[in-house]
Amino acid sequence: MKRMSLTSITDSCAPHAWCQSGAMTELLVLIVTGLVVIAAATVVGPRLGIASPLVLVAIGVAASFLPAFSEIEIEPEWILAGILPPLLYSSAVSMPAMNFRREFGAISGLSVVLVVGSALLLGLFFMLVIPGLGFAWGVALGAIVSPTDAVATSIIKQTPVSKRVVAMLDGESLLNDATALVLLRTAIVATAASFSFWGAVGTFAYSVIVAVIVGSLVGWINLAIRRRVTDPTVNTVISFTVPFIAAIPAELLGASGLVAAVAAGLVTGIRAPRELSAQNRLSDSQNWRTVELVLEGAVFLTMGVQIRSIVENVEADHAGVGPAVVIAAGALVLTILVRAAYIAPLLGFLHSRSRRSAQLQSRLNDMNSKMTTSESKRQAMDEANRGRGRKISERDLDRLATRITRGLADIEYFRREPLGWREGTAVVWAGMRGAVTVAAAQSLPIETPQRSVLVLIAFAVAAMSLVVQGGTIGPLLRFITPKVDQAALDQEAGAERGRILELMRTSGLAVPEPSRPDGEPGPQHFESAKRHRLAVLAAQRSALLDARDNGTFDADVLANALANLDAAQIAIEMRGKPVD
Repeated sequence: MKRMSLTSITDSCAPHAWCQSGAMTELLVLIVTGLVVIAAATVVGPRLGIASPLVLVAIGVAASFLPAFSEIEIEPEWILAGILPPLLYSSAVSMPAMNFRREFGAISGLSVVLVVGSALLLGLFFMLVIPGLGFAWGVALGAIVSPTDAVATSIIKQTPVSKRVVAMLDGESLLNDATALVLLRTAIVATAASFSFWGAVGTFAYSVIVAVIVGSLVGWINLAIRRRVTDPTVNTVISFTVPFIAAIPAELLGASGLVAAVAAGLVTGIRAPRELSAQNRLSDSQNWRTVELVLEGAVFLTMGVQIRSIVENVEADHAGVGPAVVIAAGALVLTILVRAAYIAPLLGFLHSRSRRSAQLQSRLNDMNSKMTTSESKRQAMDEANRGRGRKISERDLDRLATRITRGLADIEYFRREPLGWREGTAVVWAGMRGAVTVAAAQSLPIETPQRSVLVLIAFAVAAMSLVVQGGTIGPLLRFITPKVDQAALDQEAGAERGRILELMRTSGLAVPEPSRPDGEPGPQHFESAKRHRLAVLAAQRSALLDARDNGTFDADVLANALANLDAAQIAIEMRGKPVD
């Protein structure tokens, strides 16, 4: 059966105005229906106890059997180049940067070592179970089904799970797509030419390094431009272009556009509170949440809609659907086993590292106590310079003090959020595959051996992963998570908020009181008080952001305090005159 893409629906009848109008109406109805379905699934899913992505996949599968969808085929580039960059960018912007730094060792291992290892083992598996496939094409399919999906892992955030687990899964899903796509390209090239291990390593390193440079540069330029734009609406419109401005040049240079979008998002997320106004950040946050909801919903819907065409393509090639599904089930089991085999020693290593760090806590506390006053700093500097050829400057000492502060905060973070078998189970079972797997499979060249079967296997792995893992992750975590002392948690959170309020009070008192204008209270008095209050909020925000960079407080509690500051600033800025 002949298939048509979304763009070809209107192109096929372009010469006839009536036909073009009808096709456009159908497309508009399709878009509106999709938006309504996404909104309904987001509301109804949690009430039914089912994650909304699973509801959307099921609706998409049901819709694929309707005649209206029989001629629709989703181009994989729409997902890889059109949907993923903004989704990854948005996730990177909202991700706590300090938690990303703390878990970067685990994240890099999960997103590179685990993906490569899984792809190679899966390549061997596919070569053995699919006659005539070959190892290189098997690795290509393994690369497709190895990475976890950033959209799929959104399910985990609706469950009771450790913040460290969320940080690891978020970071993994931000970076492993690039590893998989580079490995996919390398495997495809290896089918037509001699394979070079070091050449593949060089290609991967080039892809990541260039992408990080391009993305970081775009992130800085983005902030430099947007801090000069006062209109929040225009500012947000500009932000919508950032992931593509980062991804497209990186792809043209042969690097990873997805990594570039992530790098731009991390730079923006770290620097935006210092560079952009509160109104601009609020507008960004609200509008990007809407974009995320629509794009994520569209991804899951398109996954379901494609099931019929994929199955029919396999049947048209006289290949068995049943054997392909069985192979996909075996591949899913293998990915889970490989993931468990990798994560078990990883958690052991992280636990031993945390224990070694804790042994340094008393020493770091002693060093930190020597950095509290300018006199003690000078004394420490004199001691450090004694017997040295190179003088230690006060700036070097300030950097050392910052590292000590961060080290103590990291130790406390690891103590507060330990990783045990429960967290390991969550990391293993939350490694779901999603739409990236389907889109990457459809990007396989036409000349790929048994291409329709490979695409079906990839789709089946993603679908079963979402249904089996995504459908059971909530009950599983609730079953293995021990009962917590809510009163103790509330008390700890209250103490954390108290420390934040004390920091805000201290930083606010450091702002000098303005001289009061002479005469009766009037506009001048109001403007003077307004400027002082804004200066206090700016000082408090700067103190909180310094604490954020050092990791001194819990990321969620600190984010809530920063949001309250933004709300207070917006309210003051919108007040045009004093209230009687």
